[in-house]
Amino acid sequence: MFRRRKSEDAVEQLAEDAISADETADDVEGSVENENENENDTEPDPADRVGLPPAPRPDGPWDVSELEKPEEGRVDLGGLLVPGVEGMELRVEVAGDAIVAATLVLGNSAIQLQAFAAPKSEGIWGEVREEIANGITGQGGAVEEEEGPLGWHLRAQVPVPLPNGTQGAQLVRFVGCDGPRWFLRGVISGQAAVQPDMAGLLEEVFRQTVVVRGEAPMAPRDPIVLKLPEDAQMVADGAAAPTEPDSPYAGGSIDPYSRGPEITEVH
Repeated sequence: MFRRRKSEDAVEQLAEDAISADETADDVEGSVENENENENDTEPDPADRVGLPPAPRPDGPWDVSELEKPEEGRVDLGGLLVPGVEGMELRVEVAGDAIVAATLVLGNSAIQLQAFAAPKSEGIWGEVREEIANGITGQGGAVEEEEGPLGWHLRAQVPVPLPNGTQGAQLVRFVGCDGPRWFLRGVISGQAAVQPDMAGLLEEVFRQTVVVRGEAPMAPRDPIVLKLPEDAQMVADGAAAPTEPDSPYAGGSIDPYSRGPEITEVH
């Protein structure tokens, strides 16, 4: 319903090289091949993506100031305006007395959305990805960093205890976006995390989410508190949820697996 690549030109570098007039065509061709091999052998350093200013967001997620009618077609959760999708189940997650996250469930897939305060001139997603990856690998899991439709994300196998006492793994994707003075993190789980072709709708939900940061002073990484919709039809959450361990995967106040009591809104 709802619904980034860099290129480098090796020939451009040749224009800057001092090539004598008596060089043969074979020499020039060999020079080009060597440069291409060096470029292909160079892996991007993740550290170069930490501390960068927020990247452009031409397709969202959005700041509330960027849309004329941000509430249209979205569920108002205060700090987040979440797209309404037919057949979705919306769960809000509580930490103490505050609602800090919303999970949208569609069939056998889900995406958890959580927004945080961030510096005005510096994005934190690169740093958060590193913290999440270190936490998961430190507990025996596996993480792969990839660039996809939502930019850089983590595809992870997270260790989880199984009912029979053995150790299993849950496949999840961590996605994120730096905005003006805020950061939005999403955790995609279920079939959409395992089969990329099924993740399109949840990725679009992430893009079409609107963050309402507010003007109050907030320390970086403080969660942007949510609220219940005024017309919500609430029922106690009795559905079985994936087992999730207590973990410090994201460091500080960003914990992708912390969860408290849940309330479910059925659409």
